[in-house]
Amino acid sequence: MMAYEYDLVILGGGTAGYVAAIKAGQAGLKTAIVEKEKLGGTCLHKGCIPTKSMLKSAEVANTMKHADLFGIGAVEPEIDMAKIQGRKQDVVDQMYSGVKHLMKKHKVDVFNGHGRILGPSIFSPMAGTVAVEHPEDEEAESEILINQNVMIATGSHPRPLPFLPFDGNLVLSSDDMMTLDHVPSRMAIIGGGVIGLEFASILTDLGSHVTVVEAGSQIIPHEDKDVAEALKKALEAQGVIFKTGIALDEDRIRKDEDTITLQFDEGEETFDKALIAIGRAPNTEDLGLGNTKIQLDGGYISTDAYYQTKDANIYAVGDVIGNLQLAHVATKEAVTAVEHMTEQKPYTLDYNAVPRCIYTHPEVASIGMTEKALKEKGMAYSVHKVPFAAVGKAVIAHGDKGFGKILVEPETKDILGLALIGPGATELINEAALAKFLDASALEIGSAIHAHPSIGEVLMELGLDAEGIGIHV
Repeated sequence: MMAYEYDLVILGGGTAGYVAAIKAGQAGLKTAIVEKEKLGGTCLHKGCIPTKSMLKSAEVANTMKHADLFGIGAVEPEIDMAKIQGRKQDVVDQMYSGVKHLMKKHKVDVFNGHGRILGPSIFSPMAGTVAVEHPEDEEAESEILINQNVMIATGSHPRPLPFLPFDGNLVLSSDDMMTLDHVPSRMAIIGGGVIGLEFASILTDLGSHVTVVEAGSQIIPHEDKDVAEALKKALEAQGVIFKTGIALDEDRIRKDEDTITLQFDEGEETFDKALIAIGRAPNTEDLGLGNTKIQLDGGYISTDAYYQTKDANIYAVGDVIGNLQLAHVATKEAVTAVEHMTEQKPYTLDYNAVPRCIYTHPEVASIGMTEKALKEKGMAYSVHKVPFAAVGKAVIAHGDKGFGKILVEPETKDILGLALIGPGATELINEAALAKFLDASALEIGSAIHAHPSIGEVLMELGLDAEGIGIHV
């Protein structure tokens, strides 16, 4: 057994973990990461980055199929899943080598293994010492990491349906989609949230017949109702079939050797594969939490606004605390936690100022509150909508069915919420995020000069329209 001493030991080398390590290195802390798979975590290897690479390939296929919209002869693309996966892997490998380089640059030690928190022991009077085990290698000796602070950034995993466990063949998780070697002819996607819809968009563009089954009455249930309806209509026009208000149970499902059959009210349908995309569950198993004062709430680790747990020397950030399971939220939480442990008095994170993106075709992006949330809180607001058809560059991009929607406080014209559906939405939302961060009013967004022609003009028009002085609406 080898013992090492650190200022900070981070459990998990995903987005939150490696960003925390960089921040800690900048602050002069001697830092270690314990990661049992690869640095970069879900986001780099199984989530954000690889899915966006696949979406780009799917977008190219879609453009080829509909090239006649742009005055060019349409072509039926030849889909080669192995090449799409190969390009995805090239992108991931490039980013992965960048993360490893950053760890060296900031002198972060990386232990490959499973980290478990120990209770008070000969090493420390308080809980927090980390034992690194190597379940794959029985010969390897375990390491003991004695530290001043621990950060738990262990992330999450795809949540299975209790009556339909993942099998990697017929019943797939989003992780399994990263190694899919062909486009299934008929695909069922269980769950109409962000992950399910992004894969629905990818697979449809690549030529699959996709049916999305959602238990609720609205897809993307936490987003704006108008946007959800517009996205559903757009995906339906591309061939996606939606079954909403359908709560599946074991009686509605039959698995055969190479097909899966779902029973709907109007009859049964058979699919080649089913993707289960009903959310993600926190990775809290086998971390030694029982040796600490850490409390769980619905399976997630409870923390204060600076991500401290009930043990003041142990912090937790990212998916494992379950605020908003987004990579950019995890990194911000990680930075805030490191600033707090180094007594830099950080701002606490305003979750209403976090952009939320859905990389479907068309794209959706939003920030702040929805109408439903504002009504539930009894807050006054006014609604203003601008069609992308009012903006030349959006029409050129064949995005004229999209729109922007802003919710403002009637007296102050403060921005309470903003949503976009259409080309470039996931880039444009960053301007709204900056506006929220700087506490800009709708008029200030509207008064800033926007380049013409640009799709971003829709934000200028929204800001002006909130004051009743829109130019092109």
